[in-house]
Amino acid sequence: MSQLNLLPWRDSRREEINRQVRNIAIGVAIAMAGVVFWGYSYMNTQIDFQKERNAFLNKEIKKLDKELKEIRTIRKRRAALLARMEVIQKLQSDRTRMVKVFDGLARNLPRGMYLTLFQIKGSNITVKGSADSNGTVSKFMQLVEKSDEFTTPNLNIIQVKSSGGIRVSNFTLKVRLKPQKKKKPQNEPVKKNGGKKALNCQISLLDYKTSRTPILMIRSPGLFH
Repeated sequence: MSQLNLLPWRDSRREEINRQVRNIAIGVAIAMAGVVFWGYSYMNTQIDFQKERNAFLNKEIKKLDKELKEIRTIRKRRAALLARMEVIQKLQSDRTRMVKVFDGLARNLPRGMYLTLFQIKGSNITVKGSADSNGTVSKFMQLVEKSDEFTTPNLNIIQVKSSGGIRVSNFTLKVRLKPQKKKKPQNEPVKKNGGKKALNCQISLLDYKTSRTPILMIRSPGLFH
């Protein structure tokens, strides 16, 4: 019976398998290194791209912030101009109405009476004057109540005095201005706080402090000749 020596073949086979394993391991290592390098390069590219994008966005944000600041400044200027226009219109309206008030007092002043004081605060008016009789004062109150400018006359004080043989009735009368009829333009937005602001403006414009010297003297003909 013959015998075969298989040891050299087995050694050769084992060496071949080891070589293949080493080659596979080297290939896998090279592939993994390539993947890692590609991933690293890709991430760096994405980071650089994001940095450029962030820089662009920051630049645009600064531009928008500047434009928004300019818009806010323009809006403030516009609001200031509108407020000034409103005050000017209010002054013009009040001036026109004051002319009508003085004209109404002069037209309704009866013969035998003159006024020595005129004070207005908001829509409340206080007048002081002198008349030749209480009937003249009563007539003045009736004329005021029927006028287009005034309403609710209220006689607070009346004093009858004699000076140089002439009988004089000194009086203090309070009346109210009738509210103005305003035509509201169509499609005009309603301001929530517009009424309060207009009221404050009106009070500041029409609030006069009296002094001992008469600020208004309206004399009716035929009194104290």
